[in-house]
Amino acid sequence: MGRALADAFAESREVFERADRALGRPIARLCFDGSAQELALTENTQPAILAASVAALEALGARGLRPAAAAGHSLGEYTAHVAAGTFDFETALRTVRARGAFMQEAVPIGVGTMAAVLGLAPEAVVAVCREAAGDEIVEAANFNGPSQVVIAGHAAAVDRAVGAARAAGARRAVILDVSAPFHCALMRPAAERLRPVLEAIEFRDPHFAVYVNADAEPVRTAAAAESALVRQVAAPVRWEESVERMLSDGIEAFVEVGPGRVLAGLVRGIRKGVLVLSAGDPEGVERVAEELGR
Repeated sequence: MGRALADAFAESREVFERADRALGRPIARLCFDGSAQELALTENTQPAILAASVAALEALGARGLRPAAAAGHSLGEYTAHVAAGTFDFETALRTVRARGAFMQEAVPIGVGTMAAVLGLAPEAVVAVCREAAGDEIVEAANFNGPSQVVIAGHAAAVDRAVGAARAAGARRAVILDVSAPFHCALMRPAAERLRPVLEAIEFRDPHFAVYVNADAEPVRTAAAAESALVRQVAAPVRWEESVERMLSDGIEAFVEVGPGRVLAGLVRGIRKGVLVLSAGDPEGVERVAEELGR
């Protein structure tokens, strides 16, 4: 993850060097050569993905590309704020390492899980979760698109919800391989532990609007950015609403910055025909620069 960017672009290579210095550990090695077991732990995953994303962001910036607005899915909200100048990359790295540890420690491994539900309307998924919860927690965690919702909570409750979703007509409902049940009420202890960490950061007003997960609204002040990052830990990611709001506010092109193309696919599923590009490797960076340069 990110190795090709570091090999191709000096500005991307510098990002990984900065990450190593900021955390006092080899983030570059983790990204380039880390085992699946290492990367599966969210306290490792979060700084690694952030570094790889900012490496792509810096490569785009070196080619004269600047965002008009930004949004990020869960962890990606931190990359969005780095892009907007709300805080610097090193601050973001240290914060997401703490965030990852807090989220991992909030629920013992095996107690909670997540599942993806496809082909069922969001309101139907919410109803399924409510009925399946019993005296446990299972909630909608990611509203990713018109027919894709991820749920999270206690493992047994999620399993019951998966069965109920299939019975309700879901095209597919499958347990995900994750280390914790993110973006549900079980993450409230993590949110409370993260609050003082965020309060100690010097937030700045973003240079442009950052559309946040917790309510899909654009934030334009330091105080609003901080509040949203606390709330998002235990709140669902309102990705579909965020994309729709950006479109209604005049955003015409979307660039996924960082590893993978999951968000690009989600955006295409939300609005057919919109220009969506991915910049996760050197070829993608050059393609984005050429396409948007026109």
